[in-house]
Amino acid sequence: MNISLFDLDNTLLPIDSDEAWGNFMARSGAVDAEDFARRNNGFYRQYLTGTLDVREYVRFVCEGLRSCGRDGSEKLRAQFMQEIIAPAIRPQALKLLDECRRAGDAVAIVTATNEFVTAPIAQALGVDELIATRLARGADGWVTGEIEGVASFREGKITRVTDWLAARGLDWNTAHITFYSDSINDLPLLEKAHQPVATNPDARLRAIAEERGWRILNLFTAP
Repeated sequence: MNISLFDLDNTLLPIDSDEAWGNFMARSGAVDAEDFARRNNGFYRQYLTGTLDVREYVRFVCEGLRSCGRDGSEKLRAQFMQEIIAPAIRPQALKLLDECRRAGDAVAIVTATNEFVTAPIAQALGVDELIATRLARGADGWVTGEIEGVASFREGKITRVTDWLAARGLDWNTAHITFYSDSINDLPLLEKAHQPVATNPDARLRAIAEERGWRILNLFTAP
């Protein structure tokens, strides 16, 4: 079975939805704008340099969600989708996804960004299968600030994809995996995939892809 897996941020989208959500929250008035934006930008710099503590970051994100409550967060998310995400969905990405489907591939998004932010994005992209960081929920049914299970981040993406395959009666020997990603943080899954595709790659990933002869896809920008 052929499966095409896609990272989301800066791969299928020309923006980072996690960073964009944090900045959107800061502008919403629901949190202390200056402090939230400063911390959000700091976490994003850590992500870019490969030093992010994903559990610490998720606790930070959930501070905003908890301060808004479920209803307030869902209203902000709908506004975020309309104002930030919808304009960022490009025809190049939709065409690539459609080409994979037409070739007979199963298609899934595997992203470190949490499920609350990414579920409607996957839906907007027409992708039914989403592997995202799951947020633990408390007795009130709302997020606690902790991660449920393994975060789909770095090596955790391999774990989550392995579980996803197993749930479908597949494994790494019975499925042929193509993985598209822009980020050096996704190097473990790119190395595990049968066909890695460095998509809009950052400088470090581009250098590795060139050295190893991996396909490089510049979906949004010229090389």
